Amino acid sequence: MSSARYMDGIWKNLVDMGINTVFGPVTWEDIEPEEGKFDFNEIEAVIASAKAYGLRLILLWFGSFKNGMSTYAPSWVKKDAIRFPRMLLQGDTGKLTNSGVLSIFHSECLEADLKAFAKLMEYLKREDRYRTVIMVQVQNEVGLLGDSRDRSQVANDIFNAPVPGEIVKFIAEDWEALLPDFQNNFPGILKVIQKYASSPDIPDWKALFGDSEATDELFMAYHYALYLEKIASEGKKIYDIPFFTNVWQKNPNADAVAGGGGTPGVYPSGGGVPEVLDIWQKFAPSLNCIAPDIYLNDYSATLAKYRHRGQPLLIPEQRRDEYGARRIWEAFGTYQALAASPFGIDTLKAVNSPFTKHYKLLDSISHFVLKAQRNPNSMVGFFFDELQEDGSDLNPPRAIRMGKYDLKISRAFVFGTPGPGAGIVIQLESERFLLVGWGFKVEFKATSPRSTLTGILRFDEKSVVDKVTGMLRTERRLNGDETRSGAWANMPNDQPDPGNIPIPITIPARTMIAEVSVFSLE
Repeated sequence: MSSARYMDGIWKNLVDMGINTVFGPVTWEDIEPEEGKFDFNEIEAVIASAKAYGLRLILLWFGSFKNGMSTYAPSWVKKDAIRFPRMLLQGDTGKLTNSGVLSIFHSECLEADLKAFAKLMEYLKREDRYRTVIMVQVQNEVGLLGDSRDRSQVANDIFNAPVPGEIVKFIAEDWEALLPDFQNNFPGILKVIQKYASSPDIPDWKALFGDSEATDELFMAYHYALYLEKIASEGKKIYDIPFFTNVWQKNPNADAVAGGGGTPGVYPSGGGVPEVLDIWQKFAPSLNCIAPDIYLNDYSATLAKYRHRGQPLLIPEQRRDEYGARRIWEAFGTYQALAASPFGIDTLKAVNSPFTKHYKLLDSISHFVLKAQRNPNSMVGFFFDELQEDGSDLNPPRAIRMGKYDLKISRAFVFGTPGPGAGIVIQLESERFLLVGWGFKVEFKATSPRSTLTGILRFDEKSVVDKVTGMLRTERRLNGDETRSGAWANMPNDQPDPGNIPIPITIPARTMIAEVSVFSLE
């Protein structure tokens, strides 16, 4: 998005893909190429084009940090290491090297970034009258790469000074609410922390938390959080728009660039990974959420962790293939996600993008999804991947209770080999449910101990007449073979596999929306 001319060839394709909101960067070097001289012409043209196509924007502020580096800082910042010091790394030989990353321990770096960000906020408040920009990401995947903490003299002095009382007090008082990822990093620390919670004589970081990379990461997380909080809090005073930051995830089983790493420094040390998510939530309160970028991690487990303390879930980056697309149903349906954004989506054509089918179907039933997100336990999202080569299934059936019925959600099955699937089930009324998606089936069982039979009254294929109001039209009734005579509601794939059984019950997915009414006899 550094080029409005480039984007002019992109917008229509994004609309054709069913996208309604675009994540794109605005960089410090582009808006302040010379110190004190600001240029918003390019972003002005981008915003105007997005509005013309009916799209919203989420701007990503690439200021001091992007992917753990400082590559989008202006040249006048990059070339002045005296005024804008860099953090230092310690290699295996013990020799210090320049990381190239702006220091979070020097006020000049922070103040220069803050001034530029403030100018951006002033511009948006003044010029974006139609609120095309709806959120702003503050920095991008912050954290130090190459070492677990900054080894410069100023950083060492702070590390060897007493731990701030606000951290000690927070950990002592909030221990039970902290994520297990944090607790497991510091086993046995609670008694030590409680000893110093009200003491004026707090030890330094190493003495209190131990000599470990986990301590280094905690130290960096606290100071990165303070850095972003100062920028975000000042920005909100100017323009009160939702802010967030995103997180490069830890993954010991993957060392891919931006997609993993097992130790702090292999992944950016100090970013808001689950081990220090509580610290970020506490000390950067002007960020409305800390958002995970998910490529190689367990998608479901990551979603659960980033709803910690009830914060909103936002996925700024994720896989853009079919594997990734199936998973967004769980994000929206089970974890109330605000957005699920595949990285690099502008390089895919709508006609062959796996997200086109998913986004357009979700968009058509957005009225029901948004309403259900406000009604806890009324909706569940899920996905089923392809079976393994040996026939094993890594996605077991889902069990959920909705009101007075227990639901079992499993793969759609006619004959032959069941395929992949994804979808959402929404409880509309006590005995009425909306099924959206493909490749799954739902079985219902009344929870009443007096129930002798649970059955399906109606199973109707629906289409959307008005997506704003949620008006649906019945296209056909599927009450016979399609429900196994009332045993389940089947939402088949586009091309269900009949196998080698010569009975022609192959029910292809059509609208991928159905309504089912159930009953119980007591």
